[in-house]
Amino acid sequence: MEPGKIAMTNFSEPERDVRAAAMRKPQAVMMISHTYPPVLGGTEIEVQRVAMGLMRRGHRTLVLCAGGAPMPRRGGWIDPTAVPVRILTSRSRGTLPALAFSLGVAWNLLWRRGRFRTVYFLMPGLHLALGLPVAGLLGYRIFMKFSGSNTIRPLLSSRAGRWELRFLRWLRVPVMLLNDGMVEEAECAGIPRSQTMFMPNPVDVGTFAPVSPREKSGIRERLGLPGDRFVIVYTGRLSPEKGLLDLLDGFTKAAKQHPLHLVFVGDGEQRAELEARVQKVDGLPPSVTFAGRVDSSAVPLWLQASDAFALVSPNEGFSCALSEAMATGLPAVVSDIPANRQLVADGVHGFTVKVGDTDAIARCFLQLRADPESRLRMAAAARDEIVRKYSMDRVVDLYEKLFEDEK
Repeated sequence: MEPGKIAMTNFSEPERDVRAAAMRKPQAVMMISHTYPPVLGGTEIEVQRVAMGLMRRGHRTLVLCAGGAPMPRRGGWIDPTAVPVRILTSRSRGTLPALAFSLGVAWNLLWRRGRFRTVYFLMPGLHLALGLPVAGLLGYRIFMKFSGSNTIRPLLSSRAGRWELRFLRWLRVPVMLLNDGMVEEAECAGIPRSQTMFMPNPVDVGTFAPVSPREKSGIRERLGLPGDRFVIVYTGRLSPEKGLLDLLDGFTKAAKQHPLHLVFVGDGEQRAELEARVQKVDGLPPSVTFAGRVDSSAVPLWLQASDAFALVSPNEGFSCALSEAMATGLPAVVSDIPANRQLVADGVHGFTVKVGDTDAIARCFLQLRADPESRLRMAAAARDEIVRKYSMDRVVDLYEKLFEDEK
């Protein structure tokens, strides 16, 4: 992929053309991500899927990550998807674990340089500040990805972060981004457009797929969800940056007009506050389910049991949760931000609303409930959008081409 091309036109070529350009020579790629599944987040899910996709095509991968609950014990590990992982520390939080992880990354770069040619960093941090110059001196081909909006500019506020940005520029590392807003953010931090490119997060469209009405009814019964209500689902961290209080307020306004049901799948520091808010509204508690942290294999079931998805956070990079919901065939109500607009066209795949506009959130929920025909049309369009542009095969094609082009 040519650096500097961030626009969605990167995806305008027919899939067969991308496959024709894809690399077939086996590669050995070391992927460095501070955290990794079973820690759940967009970057964690992405690194696992990319590693798995590359392995299926005959490439060799190794993931380096930090440890601590809920990870297995420190050392070598083959994860449930058969990806080889090396856990470098017994904890992931704190200054000393961060330093230990950084030194572990540097040592592995030195020790494995004869077996791996490419190193791919997926998270900023002290390990990047140390790992970039080490990888450069050892002659690795280096790639970097920032997996969220507002993750680049904050690097300017710390000495280590400024060194990370300098090394990215000096080594001319191809920097992968997720949306146009992140390109502007990178430029403000000194990374030129010529050094950036678009790389989406992949979606397993086989696992995240629609089900029949009969199957949906059975799944709802298993999960304890009402069979006769319009169900809206959110999946992800329960934390303030996700705009969940706005989501709950918008739902509350809509639920006062028609019976609806809201499901929060995930856990986090804001759960207690959300639960307390629900208890204060007369008649609302039975209409809200807190599923808590669930196994990743259960996430598709909660989506398949639902009628719509909601993500009204003020900032995103490329939401894996949103793309998974769309692949499952759910229309979405999302905040009108660059990351969401590149997935959801208003009125086509769902609705976009201004950040914090709880009245608009309520109206969109009610409109989706009241118009099954439009809802089905949006569901089909959402599924098609993800399958055509963001399936694992499609994204792994892009990675192969990138690794082939960067000699």
